[in-house]
Amino acid sequence: MRTYLWLVLLVSVTAVSCQPTVDILRYFQNPEPQLTLKPKLTTADRIAQHGYPAETHEVTTEDGYIITFFRIPYSHKLQNQNEYRPIVLIQHGLFSSSDGWMLNGPNDGIGFNLVDAGYDVWFGNARGNTYNRRHVSRSTNHPYFWRFSWHEIGHYDIAAMIDYALATNGQGQKAIHYIGHSQGTTVFFTLMSTRPEYNEKIKTAHMLAPVAFMSNMSDKLVRTLAPYLGHHNGYSGFFSDQEFVPYNELFTKLGYNACAPQSKTHKLCSSIAYMVEGPESNTNLTSLTILAETHPAGCSTNQILHYMQEQQSGCFCMYDYGPSKNLKLYGQATPLDYPLDKITSELHLWYSDNDDSVAVEDVERLADILPNRILHHMEDPTWSHGDFTGHIEVKKYINEPIIDIMNKYEEKM
Repeated sequence: MRTYLWLVLLVSVTAVSCQPTVDILRYFQNPEPQLTLKPKLTTADRIAQHGYPAETHEVTTEDGYIITFFRIPYSHKLQNQNEYRPIVLIQHGLFSSSDGWMLNGPNDGIGFNLVDAGYDVWFGNARGNTYNRRHVSRSTNHPYFWRFSWHEIGHYDIAAMIDYALATNGQGQKAIHYIGHSQGTTVFFTLMSTRPEYNEKIKTAHMLAPVAFMSNMSDKLVRTLAPYLGHHNGYSGFFSDQEFVPYNELFTKLGYNACAPQSKTHKLCSSIAYMVEGPESNTNLTSLTILAETHPAGCSTNQILHYMQEQQSGCFCMYDYGPSKNLKLYGQATPLDYPLDKITSELHLWYSDNDDSVAVEDVERLADILPNRILHHMEDPTWSHGDFTGHIEVKKYINEPIIDIMNKYEEKM
C-alpha cells in the first residue's frame, strides 16, 4: 500500500508537469481533454494477454450485492476443456482484488499454475472492491452500501461464489478446493463456522497467512490505532459505514497508464517501488508496477474496524455494534465468538515468523481449536505477510506444494 501512495503522487505530478500551460484547477475538473488515457485492464484482460481462455461472471448475493469474478476454465496448453477439471476458488486479501493474483504472471502466478495442472480456476472478489460496486437497490453514495464487514463477505459473497462455480462447471462436482490469503482466510473461517453445511462443499482449503486471532500481531499502525478504533465509541462511529480510500476513476487510470510497461515513467515506478520495499524484500519487484496499477482496490471502513476490534478483544468474534444493538442481534451485550470447532473441512495453515499481521502464537491458538488442520511453517525467517502471494520463489515454496496436496486428494477420490 505504501508503494501505491507514492505512485499516486508521482503520476499526479507527472501529468500536471507535462502540461505547464494548463490551469491546474481546470485540469482536475475536466482532465480527459488534456490526457490520452488507455482504459484500465481487467483481470479477464490480463488472463487473455497470456493466451488463456478468460471468462467474466456475475452472481447476486442473498443480501443484494452483485459480485463480479473471473474464471480460467481450462488450459490452452493442455486443451483439456472436455476433461474432468476440479474447481478451485482463490480469494484475495484486504485492499486487494482478483488483480492481485495476476502480479506474478503466467509462470509463477498460482492461478496459472493451477489451470496448467488441470484445474478449473476461479478468482473471487469481495463486495466493495473495484469490481463489486453494485447492489440491486443501494448506491455507493449511500452509507448503507458500505454497511458491511468481512463477516458479510464470508457469510454471503464466498457462499454465493462457491455455489455458482459448482453449478457453472457442469461436471456434477459437489465440492471445491479453496485458497485464501489474509482476509481471504478470515472470510473462509466466517462462512464455515456460521454456515457449517458448507464444509461439505470443501475438498481442501489453504489458508495463506491465516487471520483470526490477532492479540500478538506486531503491525505498528494497527497497534497504534486499534485502542481508539477497535471499540464502539465516537472515533469508530465517525470512521464507520464508508468507503476506505474512495474510488476515483481518474487516479485509477493515471496509475495504470503511468506504470504500464510501455509507459515512459514505467522505470521510475519500478525505482520508487524498489526504494519503498527496500533491498531486503523477497518480493518480485517487477510485479510491483502492476500492484500500483490496481491497488488499493477498495473496501469498507467496517472491515478495518472489525479487524481492530479483534486485535483489542483478543477474540475471533462477530462485529461489535455496541451493547444495545448487540443485544438485539446476538442476544448478549458482547459479540458472539465464531464457533471455529464447527469447521470440519481439511484446512492447511501456511504461516511464518516474519509476518507482522499474523503472529505464530495466534496461528497456534487457532490450530488448537480447529478439528482438522495441518500446519505448514515457512522455514525462511524473512518470509513476510505479502510473500505468500508475491515472493520471488512463491511457485517453489507455495504454489507447487499446494498443487501437490490437491492432486493427492483428487487421486484418492
